[in-house]
Formats: sequence, C-alpha cells, structure tokens
Amino acid sequence: LKEQRQHGEAASLTEEEFKRITGIDSEALLKLSETELIARLIETEPLHAVREKTFFLTTLLKEAGDIAAAEGRPDESRACYLKGLHLLLDSLARSDGFEQPEFVPKVELFVNALDEMPTQTHAMLMQHYESTGQFGKAEDALFAILDADVNNDYALNFGISFYERLLGHRDTELEEGNLPRAEVEAGLQELRGKRTSARKA
Repeated sequence: LKEQRQHGEAASLTEEEFKRITGIDSEALLKLSETELIARLIETEPLHAVREKTFFLTTLLKEAGDIAAAEGRPDESRACYLKGLHLLLDSLARSDGFEQPEFVPKVELFVNALDEMPTQTHAMLMQHYESTGQFGKAEDALFAILDADVNNDYALNFGISFYERLLGHRDTELEEGNLPRAEVEAGLQELRGKRTSARKA
C-alpha cells in the first residue's frame, strides 16, 4: 500500500494492527512510556510472546511514522519514530543475545529518520552502541549529550565513566569499534579537564 501511495489505506491497516496487538489506537499508545506499554502486553500475553509482540509494535511504529511523513504530518511521524526506537532499544537491552528478527527495522533506520533526538534517546543509543561494540557511534551519542549541556557535572561524569570502561577493552576491540585507544585516552583527558574547570567556576 505504501509503494502504491495508498497512504490512507495503509494508515487504516496499521491502526487495526495497533488495536489488535495492544487494544488501543496509536494516539493512546504514543502517550504510554515504554515500560507502560510492555506492562500492558504482559497483562494479556505469556512472557515468551511479549518479545515477539514488542518487535511487531516496533515495526508498526516505523511504518506509521513513514505514512505520517508521507502525508505531511511531521510531528506525528517523529513521535512514532521515537517511540519505535525507544521500544526497540529497550527490547534489545533485555534480549540477552536474542537475535533481532529480520522483519524488524534496524536501529539506524530510526536514527536516520530523526533529525533531532532528546537527551534520553542519545543515552539509550549510547548504551546500545557500547554494548554492541560500536564504540565510535557510542562516542557520537555522548557528544550529543554533552552538547546539550557541556558544563553539566553529571553528564561529564557519565562521559568519563564511559571512557574509563573502554580502557578495559583490548586494542583490537577498540579499533574494530572505530575508537582507537589514543582517541579514548584523549577523550578521557578532555572531559576530566572540563570537569575540573567547571568545578572551579
């Protein structure tokens, strides 16, 4: 339906699926936190089915975001993309090595669809990238957090802890993650300097 530009029909179909899976429409769904949404699924489903339905919801949210964007509804599109990304990152963090099904949109598809993201999203992305060995991307997410408030003592400590954890990895792991040890050490030194300056101020 999307390929044939039948956006109205596609939107109706996604709404039907939202209601089938969660019992509520997309407007109500977008108002729930990820925890509330998962709790709603747990109420009606056995635990082994919750992960599968969560991945279905993630996919539906990406589709709904695409449809809203095509119909000129940017705010709704952004809300769908953010909710889908948060749900996906939350699911991957709980997956314990469970492989993401092929039909589920990749994290980067959501990231590329969003021009701007709140600090919470960057923090979730940073955790995901670090846990999957994508250290360069984790650092980019950290920079986005720091850019929001460069003198925030908590954010600086958060970044320092990140670099200190990376120093525990082997050189080959850091290089494969696109963040060589020299860059880790430079980043750590820079943030420690900023923290000292901020405390003196």
